[in-house]
Amino acid sequence: MIDPTFEGRCAFIRGHTRLQRPPHTPELVLHLADEVTPIWRMTEEALEEIGVPPPFWAFAWAGGQALARYVLDHPAEVAGKRVVDFASGSGIVAIAALKAGAAHVLAADIDPFCAAAMALNGEANGVVADFTDQDLLDAPPPDADVFLAGDICYEKPLAERVMAWLAAARDRGARVLIGDPGRSYFPREGLTRLAEYQVPTTRELEDMEVKKTAVWTL
Repeated sequence: MIDPTFEGRCAFIRGHTRLQRPPHTPELVLHLADEVTPIWRMTEEALEEIGVPPPFWAFAWAGGQALARYVLDHPAEVAGKRVVDFASGSGIVAIAALKAGAAHVLAADIDPFCAAAMALNGEANGVVADFTDQDLLDAPPPDADVFLAGDICYEKPLAERVMAWLAAARDRGARVLIGDPGRSYFPREGLTRLAEYQVPTTRELEDMEVKKTAVWTL
């Protein structure tokens, strides 16, 4: 059984991942799983017992890698600014923002395991982000200069809700950057494409080994 405390989550992550450099952001290092099936099965079993979410934090998804790459290559987007990394997962985008000079980063994900992943991955990269597991969609966007969101459009109801929330942040004057590898529910209207990448991934996660992934702004 997985220990549900913060220390227990950290121990689980250390025990079932290893430090690796994502192929599209080799300057970063993350605790990532080598195989999808074993860790997914373990958390599925724990889900039935204590409600552990699927381990999205254990993988560097294409949208997050592309957005992290863009931020690292364009540090002026975040340097000296207050940043929110929505649906943080492993924390790859939050870490990239801090490496690029962000003044403050709030990483947000409703999976409490992501707090442990963010802490461990931040430590491995020499940066510290604040973290919340509150659902930010339940309230107006917090006061921040930049909102970053990678791979958020894999479910239709969530995609619609998140895009409306990000639009509200934009309307308040924030910069919104989104990384997306062509998910079915990603809208094509009201967005400007800033960059496009060929992101190496795995067929265990995606339908191809290299995923064309773009970074967009509202």
